[in-house]
Amino acid sequence: MNKRTFLNMKAFYFFSFFAIGGLFPLLTVYLNDVGLTGAQIGVITSIGPIVMLLSQPIWGILSDYTKKPRVLLTIAVIGTGIIGFTYLFAEDYVIFVTIAAGLALFQSAIVPLSDSMTMNYVSLHGGNYGKIRMWGAVGFALAVWIMGNLSDWFGQPIIFYGFAIVLFMSAFFSIKMPNGTVTAAIDLRGGMKQLIKVPGFLLFLLITFLVFGPIMANNFYFGLLIQFTGGTLAGVGFAFLLAAGSEVPFMHWAGNWIKKRGVLVILFVASCVSGLRWLFYAAGPSPLFIYVTTIIQGFSIGLFVPAALQYVIDIAPKQVRGTAVAVYSAAGNGLGACFFSISAGLIMDRYTILSVYMFYGTLSLVGAGLTLWLINKQRTVKVV
Repeated sequence: MNKRTFLNMKAFYFFSFFAIGGLFPLLTVYLNDVGLTGAQIGVITSIGPIVMLLSQPIWGILSDYTKKPRVLLTIAVIGTGIIGFTYLFAEDYVIFVTIAAGLALFQSAIVPLSDSMTMNYVSLHGGNYGKIRMWGAVGFALAVWIMGNLSDWFGQPIIFYGFAIVLFMSAFFSIKMPNGTVTAAIDLRGGMKQLIKVPGFLLFLLITFLVFGPIMANNFYFGLLIQFTGGTLAGVGFAFLLAAGSEVPFMHWAGNWIKKRGVLVILFVASCVSGLRWLFYAAGPSPLFIYVTTIIQGFSIGLFVPAALQYVIDIAPKQVRGTAVAVYSAAGNGLGACFFSISAGLIMDRYTILSVYMFYGTLSLVGAGLTLWLINKQRTVKVV
């Protein structure tokens, strides 16, 4: 194993996720302060998942055609940094939307390309993908805390300077990433014909939409919740530091818990915990109680993400697993994030951010209820 290559990969994940963590959790606070309405903020935060959903396959095709994923990754990183920096000069709503779409177009390549190169390298040379990818979580957690404090000291525009500078730093390491990739062939039409016949798959997509959608949208609106309850930008950063940091140990434990309790049981518990967390926030607790309960995110996300992926892989036929994972990701990261981001903006215009979390909590618990129904249905089938 080449230690320098592993160091470059860890550094890339750290800086790229540091940039993302330093911008997006604080972006809605900035947009709110410059005078945009809740509905406008909802559109800006929701357009990213849709553009990323549509553009990710294009980056994959380019990578397969050019055989130069490292160059494409570097272009994507630099392009994301440049476009993100232009938020500083935006004044009109249409310009904000255009920037958000352009940023998502380039950002959509970063995770798939880097993950593919990393997984290919460790499969050929040994190593642990999780221990490399973990540095992204570390970077994200530190970024919100650091940029939150810097925003309090120097003003909110500092997040755009930080975003661009750190991404340019990550570009230095992206050009040194291993150049090979793992390509999973995805036949969406043919794969879906097989997947809709798999018992529980469509229901699980709905559960993912209801539970994971609010989790993704929370990354945008959590800062507004903390400010609404009297917290500061530094407090937003501290809360994200606790929340993101708490995911690491639970992801480490998830595998053993899934083996002992079963994947659907873990999904049910994670969904319940997530829904109850949102309802607690809907009650308008003080920032102190919000900070304390952010560690619950580790329990909900840290268990839901690995368990959900495991469930999809378990129930999907081997020949369409790539399609199954892509569709599952689209349900939560794409459609779910888009729907719950737009809904949050509309609800904020009519009510308050507390109502947003009431909405999130209610639908997440509906997802938990559907998971329980799926558990009982599978038990009935086994008995019969």
